[in-house]
Amino acid sequence: MNPFYYVLSVNGMLFFFSLIFYFFPPKKINAIYGYRTNKTMKNETIWHFANSFFTKQFLIYSAISLVAVLVLAFLSKELTWQPMAIMLLSLAVSVIKTEQEINKNFDEDGKKLK
Repeated sequence: MNPFYYVLSVNGMLFFFSLIFYFFPPKKINAIYGYRTNKTMKNETIWHFANSFFTKQFLIYSAISLVAVLVLAFLSKELTWQPMAIMLLSLAVSVIKTEQEINKNFDEDGKKLK
């Protein structure tokens, strides 16, 4: 398989989904679409904060991963696990940073800290 097709199918799709989340954020708490954890679904304030923060992080890190893997595909003709690992890393960083911000700004009951 052409390495550029592989990169676009893995990391390109991740970037595409980040654009969808960014331009079409979830309006209300739901069980289908958005950044859903037990804590973020407690109230509308934390829901909007978490989804807003996550979509920005997701867009940034998915774009970085797409560019990094495109450079890697240009330099190397054999790609196996690298695009998938970079994709998972960008997702993990987005989630971890979002959880840190939620814990910094909200208590366990979902109330905003001062």
